[in-house]
Amino acid sequence: MYYRTSDQERIALGFGGHECNNGAHLCGLYEAAQDRDDIILGYLQQGILDKAHVLYTPTERTASSFALEYRTRYPQDPELSDNPRFVVNTAKDLYYPDGVFSPLKMTMNLDSFFEESQKNGKINVRTTAEMVWALDIGLDRTQLMAYESRLNYFIPGKPWISICMYNLTRFSGQFIMNVLQTHPFTVSKGGSITANPYYLDPDEWLARNAPQYQWHAAPPQ
Repeated sequence: MYYRTSDQERIALGFGGHECNNGAHLCGLYEAAQDRDDIILGYLQQGILDKAHVLYTPTERTASSFALEYRTRYPQDPELSDNPRFVVNTAKDLYYPDGVFSPLKMTMNLDSFFEESQKNGKINVRTTAEMVWALDIGLDRTQLMAYESRLNYFIPGKPWISICMYNLTRFSGQFIMNVLQTHPFTVSKGGSITANPYYLDPDEWLARNAPQYQWHAAPPQ
């Protein structure tokens, strides 16, 4: 099934036979590891098949256990370690390498990453992360949600798609409501995609909740 998520090119997601458009920012909601992997593993494999630049940040498992699970599901695929466009990193390496998380700094770092990825010509980028890392380090909710809201400035118009994975057994209902307000689309059990009725434009969300992180606070470099 095709879900129109932007005016950009149509791409396969890799799960449930679904397609959407580049420039999409989605939240994946799940309870069981199987539901998580039904989304993540297919999504990552599709990126590899499409020769995209793929970035995965596991939190609920190690990089080695992920590689084993991927190999079990896709035994015919080449070794992930042989693909320079496939990157698995830790939450600390991506989100707070110096020990401090900053929504403003994340925007600049992602912009630098994107520019580097495109230096030899256009290439699709797809990313996903298990967001429980934020709970594990006790990150302030407003900071995390400001980052998520700012992604709705950063991602549209780019050959980029992100799925932020939220474990419903770990995050409170109030937290998830903030997640819904900062993601235009949701992916739920079975891989179905829904336009999110709770979504707020980043201008509105940031003005209400975190004006110090509005887009003009850190223009793209």
